[in-house]
Amino acid sequence: MPVPQTEDWRAIAAGFQERWNFPNCVGAIDGKHVVIQAPANSGSLYFNYKSTHSLVLLAVVDAQYLFRVVDVGGFGRSSDGGSLRNSAFGEGLRDGSLQLPPDTVIPGAERLGLLPHVFVGDEAFPLLDNLLRPFPGRQLTRERRLFNYRLSRARLVVECAFVILSSQWRMFRRVITTSPEVTELCVKATCVLHNFLRRKTIGRSSRTPVVAESSDEAPTLRDAPMMGSNNATRRSIQLRETFCSYLNEEGVVSWQHKVV
Repeated sequence: MPVPQTEDWRAIAAGFQERWNFPNCVGAIDGKHVVIQAPANSGSLYFNYKSTHSLVLLAVVDAQYLFRVVDVGGFGRSSDGGSLRNSAFGEGLRDGSLQLPPDTVIPGAERLGLLPHVFVGDEAFPLLDNLLRPFPGRQLTRERRLFNYRLSRARLVVECAFVILSSQWRMFRRVITTSPEVTELCVKATCVLHNFLRRKTIGRSSRTPVVAESSDEAPTLRDAPMMGSNNATRRSIQLRETFCSYLNEEGVVSWQHKVV
């Protein structure tokens, strides 16, 4: 799983624009708990909010359900945002060393100026210049609800990738009893093998997996909890408003008003 370079990020962004109608998106990010047997003398390090012990799998997925970045080994007590903050990927996101493409003008939306390439995540992640999350709250304007829908639609690919992963590999259907170090290697291996199998089927007619809200997850692959706070900068807040404006005007699709 090579580290994506600038041209790779551009190709990923083109895939999201084509398949999911979301501009300048270079990946959907999410975290899952991989349930393990409590290591000896580990205390509460691996103890999570669902009263099990786990490692955190943090992943960035492209428009074709391929894992492009994975970070395994975060302690189970960490949230998605905490795992991102403590990961090498999160450090690269903060210091700008991910080699993302430079800010670009979205075709047909020159009035908005230059916009950065972004990752999309849920409410568990912080709002950053290169990381979009939904607008919080329930009493939202129609424009913000449409933005949240379009963002969630693009973000769904990472949920689908986790479903595919857990359905293919039996180790995710039970508590893993190996050491955390071996578990980390096994999880990374399944992600690489997942990509190998996906690349062999890309281009064939296949049914897109759907994640139902009521579906049961694999016993050892569970959602990570949400962050309690989000201290976003003014620039990050303004960028989200700019993307919201684009998705409600130049980037509107004919069916979105029937959904929200």
